[in-house]
Amino acid sequence: MENSEITEPSEETDIERSPRAAKIAVVGRPNVGKSTLFNRMAGKKLAIVNDTPGVTRDRREAKGRLRGRELLLMDTAGFENAKGEKLEARMRAQTELAVMEADVCLFVYDARVGITPLDRIFAEFIRKSGKPTVLVANKCESRASDGGVTEGYSLGLGDPIEVAAEHNIGMVDLDDAMEMALRDVDLSPVDDDLDRSDAPVRIAIVGRPNAGKSTLINTLIGQDRLLTGPEAGVTRDAITIDHMWAGRRVQFHDTAGMRKKAKVQETLEKLSVGESLRAIRFAQVVILLMDATQPFDKQDLQIAALCEREGRALVIGVTKWDLVENKSEMAKSLREMAGRLLPQLRGVQVIMFSGLTGKSVDRLLPAIERTHIDWSAKVKTADLNEWLAEKVRRHPPPAVNGRRIRPKYITQTKTRPPTFVLKCSRATSLPDSYKRYLINGLREDFDLPGTPIRLFVRADKNPYDN
Repeated sequence: MENSEITEPSEETDIERSPRAAKIAVVGRPNVGKSTLFNRMAGKKLAIVNDTPGVTRDRREAKGRLRGRELLLMDTAGFENAKGEKLEARMRAQTELAVMEADVCLFVYDARVGITPLDRIFAEFIRKSGKPTVLVANKCESRASDGGVTEGYSLGLGDPIEVAAEHNIGMVDLDDAMEMALRDVDLSPVDDDLDRSDAPVRIAIVGRPNAGKSTLINTLIGQDRLLTGPEAGVTRDAITIDHMWAGRRVQFHDTAGMRKKAKVQETLEKLSVGESLRAIRFAQVVILLMDATQPFDKQDLQIAALCEREGRALVIGVTKWDLVENKSEMAKSLREMAGRLLPQLRGVQVIMFSGLTGKSVDRLLPAIERTHIDWSAKVKTADLNEWLAEKVRRHPPPAVNGRRIRPKYITQTKTRPPTFVLKCSRATSLPDSYKRYLINGLREDFDLPGTPIRLFVRADKNPYDN
């Protein structure tokens, strides 16, 4: 007893001992309302919801809370009884992986339809997995579901919890059942390489369908996290993945392929494209992924122009580089095309690699870091005005109706993207061509290649107005 010591728990020890977030997988056959329940539990609309069966294909994750406890919610693809290399079989594999990673499974079935043979097949898999499971009878907003609720007892997964996710009915009972299921789950913290103290760099990967976006992310994170395949349009939701990449915390956003607007007719594809557009607006850096066999398609140029209008930092990635024979000549041609077809992003970085084999993928991170630094650049006002005086001396703005336009003062008002305000006389008469001259000068002279730049022209205050 004399040698025993009592040590007070330090603040660092308390942090280390804080429990990890409980992983909750929402599973079931297609079209039973899993995504609706996922959105309800997350507190916002994240997953695409549509009456078409099989809308969700990839695992989608979101943070949630259960009476003070942190949750990591996982929306999954509908379970199909398929094998082999079919898309449905690959979706099933992703769902099974989510079940094995989860702490608790929410097995959702449609109470209005009742228990189907596919429900029974999946229930057998859940029982064999040994995971704590909460049976959820969804769509119980009317008495038509009474028979289906009773059938749920035959699955051997416990008492069904009656909910109607779309109408927010029964969620308190579901919280009680989840809390009960989590009591015996070990939530001790695990070693996590992600440094939560630093905000991640948000990177959206966009492009045309079947360009290889999901394949690239799988290669970058070193696991088959996203569904891939030869079919065009496999990805529908915008999937967010946190990752440590070469010591930097990043957040990848995989997006659905974007086709020409005239070809997008189905409601589901419109929702998918809307998610892709939201990912672009949310991102800090956008990787525009092109197929090396069909680079700089018209749709690629429109996506690049959209990123410039939204003010996002842009890197052009050319994948499937292993299919190119004369690589040096092709690389030179691609950079020339980028400068000629995207003059508003002059100097944008073009990186060639193979997303499938992983060759040269490591060149992406330095390009992203450089682009992100330029996008966040701040230029001193004194340097700007010295630069403006020199630009005006070399090339003064054209006179309008015989009257000169005098640029007087320029300053940077914000970053991300770099935004400047120019004060001059007769501001409304300054030609767009002269604005482009100044923007190109800012990009070249202050070393901001490929960075979207905003320049607003304001009239100088006239002291004799009053």
